[in-house]
Amino acid sequence: MNQNNWQDFNDAEAQQGGFDLIPKGTLVLVRMTIKPGGYDNPEQGWTGGYATESFESGSVYLACEFIVLEGPYAKRKLWSNIGLQSKKGPTWGQMGRSFVRAALNSAHNVHPQDHSPQATNARRIDSFSELDGLEFLVRVDIEKDAKGEDRNVVKHVIEPDHSDYAKLMNVPPKTNGSGGNSSTPAQAAAAYPSPTAQRPPASGKPAWAQ
Repeated sequence: MNQNNWQDFNDAEAQQGGFDLIPKGTLVLVRMTIKPGGYDNPEQGWTGGYATESFESGSVYLACEFIVLEGPYAKRKLWSNIGLQSKKGPTWGQMGRSFVRAALNSAHNVHPQDHSPQATNARRIDSFSELDGLEFLVRVDIEKDAKGEDRNVVKHVIEPDHSDYAKLMNVPPKTNGSGGNSSTPAQAAAAYPSPTAQRPPASGKPAWAQ
């Protein structure tokens, strides 16, 4: 008598080993999505339920997932939180604002030292919904999770002043807005071509991510 597939598992394929970590320092193109936490604070411009409040610490953040879009690590996922507010002081929120500023620069090919009207407008958002689905370059890092195991995370965004940005994004080298190039030495363990269509600059009233 034949057993049902969901009763007899002897002929099931053996479990495959997990993915190796992406090497620290690798540059990859990612799409960021925000896991809604249901926390809003209209006074801060935090609406739409995108923010999350920690029941343990009371800190507020965006819980983000990053999907690698191209290269040998395509479809791999990384995670990180973007800080918005902490009872311990302003540092958490300042770090979050810096990350979002860099992400907008990277997504819209805006040099971090460019203060032209177009550049400043590209660094403004009306709501967190404009960050959900944003595509930009990041550097992969490694840290311990709650169980003490290594995991890949995103902590640093690659902006147009990085020497590898133009090549990876398949765009012309970007100037700093005053006619001069500015670049930093590549620190990546590996980098992969990542051509992607550039989105138009975000528009709207100044918001917290200005």
